[in-house]
Amino acid sequence: MNLDTDSAPDHGSTVALTSDAAQHPGVFAAAFNSGSPLALARVYDDQAVFVPRPGTCVSGTELTAANSAFQSLGLPIRVHPRHTYVAGDIALLVVDWVIDGRRPDGEHVHLEGTATDVARRGADGLWRYVIDNPFGTSAP
Repeated sequence: MNLDTDSAPDHGSTVALTSDAAQHPGVFAAAFNSGSPLALARVYDDQAVFVPRPGTCVSGTELTAANSAFQSLGLPIRVHPRHTYVAGDIALLVVDWVIDGRRPDGEHVHLEGTATDVARRGADGLWRYVIDNPFGTSAP
């Protein structure tokens, strides 16, 4: 397995990207759980879109802000890949996920879904999300 070993100034940057599409959801979870927005941004392609709620797509700085809102809950995400379909340099990933626990203020949070995500293998052989749709086919 090839790993991305580029380093950056914070601890979350040590989360390595993967050359195995089926492992990308785990890479995402490690980056999310690191608490580092930089680590989380690295799992996305520069042209990626994120669907923070059904019917809404964001990219660029809005993608980073939407992910930061989820990360700021201060709770870990658990992922359970259900299916991985690879065609050349494109992969469709169907992933069950859960964020559950008590925030530092004591509020209980429970979010879950089945993501339908698309990843692309870059020229470096490493996978990154191009479409991150955490709520999958949920109706708006």
